[in-house]
Amino acid sequence: MNDRKVRGLSGATILTLVVFLFVILWLTNQFDQKEEEINWKEFEELVTSDSLGKVVVNQNKNVPTGRVELEIKDKEGELKYLYVSDVNEVQDYLKEKNVSYEMPDVHEDSWFVTVVMPVVLTLLGVMLIFTVMNRQSGGANAKAMNFGKSRARMSMGGDKNITFSQVAGLKEEKEELEEIVDFLKSPKKYIQVGARIPKGVLLVGPPGTGKTLLAKAVAGEAGVPFFTISGSDFVEMFVGVGASRVRDLFEEAKKNSPCIIFIDEIDAVARRRGTGMGGGHDEREQTLNQLLVEMDGFGVNEGVIVMAATNRVDILDPAILRPGRFDRRVMVGRPDIQGREEILKVHAKGKPLSEEIDLRQIAQTTAGFTGADLENLLNEAAILAAKENRIYLKQEDIKRAFVKVGIGAEKKSRVISDKEKRITAFHEAGHAILFHVLPDVGPVYSVSIIPTGGAGGYTMPLPENDEMFNTKGKMLQDITVALGGRVAEEEVLDDITTGASQDIKQATSLAKSMVTKFGMSEAVGLINYDNDSDEVFIGRDLAHASRGYGESVATTIDLEVKRIIDECYNRARDVIKKYDDVLHACADLLLEKEKISREEFESLFAGEVSEA
Repeated sequence: MNDRKVRGLSGATILTLVVFLFVILWLTNQFDQKEEEINWKEFEELVTSDSLGKVVVNQNKNVPTGRVELEIKDKEGELKYLYVSDVNEVQDYLKEKNVSYEMPDVHEDSWFVTVVMPVVLTLLGVMLIFTVMNRQSGGANAKAMNFGKSRARMSMGGDKNITFSQVAGLKEEKEELEEIVDFLKSPKKYIQVGARIPKGVLLVGPPGTGKTLLAKAVAGEAGVPFFTISGSDFVEMFVGVGASRVRDLFEEAKKNSPCIIFIDEIDAVARRRGTGMGGGHDEREQTLNQLLVEMDGFGVNEGVIVMAATNRVDILDPAILRPGRFDRRVMVGRPDIQGREEILKVHAKGKPLSEEIDLRQIAQTTAGFTGADLENLLNEAAILAAKENRIYLKQEDIKRAFVKVGIGAEKKSRVISDKEKRITAFHEAGHAILFHVLPDVGPVYSVSIIPTGGAGGYTMPLPENDEMFNTKGKMLQDITVALGGRVAEEEVLDDITTGASQDIKQATSLAKSMVTKFGMSEAVGLINYDNDSDEVFIGRDLAHASRGYGESVATTIDLEVKRIIDECYNRARDVIKKYDDVLHACADLLLEKEKISREEFESLFAGEVSEA
C-alpha cells in the first residue's frame, strides 16, 4: 500500500510541475518584446501606399508621457508594431491622412503582476521540486526498511474454493493430509489426548504431479489463511535479509494462526550445509538456520503448519528432515492408469469432446504422464481443434497432440530424399516388429516416418498396464527393441547410418544400470557400483572420488555391458530375420502412407505366430 501511495503522489506532482512550467512559459511570453517592429519612415510608406488595413493606438492614459504602441495590420493581415513618444502627434498625422484608428482604454500593469507574481510562482516551483525529491527519497528509505519483510502472499483458504474434490488421482496422498485438515478445523480434540500434529509436511515428487495443488486443497478444506512463498524469495545478495524474511513470515503466521505456510521449491534455501561453497556467513545458510529455529526452536508456533514441496529431497539438509520439523513426508508420484483417467476427466471439463474420444484409452496410452502433462495434452488438442475452426475435439486431435507433446511437432514440409525415407522406413519397421513380437514391451500404437522433433521418424508402443517394478527380462527386451533399428538397416542395406545413435546410447545406459545398480550380472554380483553421475550435487561430491572401485572391476563392468548388448543384438537379428517378409511389407506400407496405425501394422502379421 505504501508503494502505491508514493507512486500516486509522484504522478500528481509530475502533473503539477507540467502545469507550472506552462504557466511560466505563458508569463514569459507575455513579457517578451513584440516582433515585427518598424520605424516611423516605414509607417509613412505604408500610409502613402494605401497598404494600411487597421491601426490600434495603445496609449496609457494614466501616463500621458509614456511610450505609445501602435498595432498596425496591413491589408494582407500581417501585424507590425510601431513605438512613438507623443500620442497627439500620431493622432494628428492619422487625421491628416484620413486613416481611421482605434484607441482602447489601456492601463499600466500593476506592480503585483509584473514583479510579485513571477517571484512568487518561481518560489512555489522551487518548493514543489524539493517536496518531490524529499518524497522520493522517503519512498526509497521506506523500501529499504521493508527490504527484510516477508514476500509471502496471504490468501484465505476459501477464496478460490480449491478442495480435495478437485484434486484427482492422488487418493492416498489426500488421505495422509486429511489429518492436517482435521487438526486445523478442531485442534482441541488432539490437544486433549496429548497428540501433537506434525509441524511440517514435505511433499516430494517429480515436477507436475500436483504438490502445490495439494497444499492449496488443504488450505481450502480447512478454510484457514494460506501463506505461499517460493524458496528463492528468501535468498538475496545481502547476508541476513533471508533470515529477516523468515522471522517476519512466522510473525505474520502467528498473528493469523491457525494457518498454513507453503514454501515451494524449498531446495533453493534448504540445501545441505557444510558444502564448502560460501562458508559460515553464506546467505543461504543464514536463512536455513533461521528456518530451522522457527520450525522447532525455543519459539512456540502453535497452529502454524509448514508445508513445502521439492523434487530434490536428496540435497536437503538432514536437520530440516528430522522429526519436529518436517515430521511427515508425503510422496506424490506419477498417477496410475486410474488416476490418469480421473485427471483427464477433470481437465476435460469445458472442452466439448466428440463421442469417439475414449478417456480410458488415452489414460492407457499416456503411461508415465503427470497431471501437468495430461492437462497440457488436452490443451494442445483443443488448440489443434480451434486451428481447424471446430468447436469440439476429435480423437485425431488427441493423437496429434500426443505426438507433439511426447516427441515433438511433425515436420511434414521438410524435404527428404527417397533414399532417406527408405532407410527410415526399414529402421522404424525393425523397432515395430520387436515391439510386437517380444511379450513385455508392446504392442505398437503408431509407426511414422515423418520427421518429428529431432528424429527422422518414431515407433510408439502402447503399454497395456502400469508396472511398479522393472524385471530383468523386460529390461533385456527394451535393449533388444532399441537395437532393432540398426539390425534392420544391416539386414536390408549395404551400409549403416547414424540414425541409431540415440538407440545405442539408451541401450548402453540401461545395460550399465543392470550391471552396476541393479545387481543383474553374475560376474559383478550384488554390489552397487553406480556413482549417481546423472545427479551430481557439486557441494557434496566436489571432494569425493568419481569412482569407488578399481581398474579390474571397471574392466569386468565393461565386459558385462558388452556381453548384454551383444546378446540382445543377436536376439534382435534372429527375430527380424524370422519376420523378414513383415519387415519389407511394413517398410513398403510406410513409404506409401508415411504413418500407420496399430490395426494396419498388426494386419501384416496375419498367419504369423508371435515368439513367447
